[in-house]
Amino acid sequence: MENKTAVTALSALAQESRLAVFRLLVQNGPDGLNPGVIAEHLNLPLPTLSFHLKTLAQSGLVTTVQEGRFIRYRADMAVFNRLTDFLLEDCCGGNLQRCATQKTDQ
Repeated sequence: MENKTAVTALSALAQESRLAVFRLLVQNGPDGLNPGVIAEHLNLPLPTLSFHLKTLAQSGLVTTVQEGRFIRYRADMAVFNRLTDFLLEDCCGGNLQRCATQKTDQ
């Protein structure tokens, strides 16, 4: 993954509502959700949700499938996995086991 692609994806997730949408889509796996269900679950107005879904889709983190008049949104886990791999690529000098054992204050 290139830096620019990673920055775009991280920027898309760096907003509370978009992060909540993405996490909800991850929880629903390959079945995904339609905007009405997402809006209801997260208590977001549809126009606001539409803006956030567009940003997530443009970042590549979310895919869409047209189902008649409706669109189903899914988290693209392949893209998300590439992003996490990119972030961990040089972790602890390439020794991921060392990174996993470090404790951080939360």
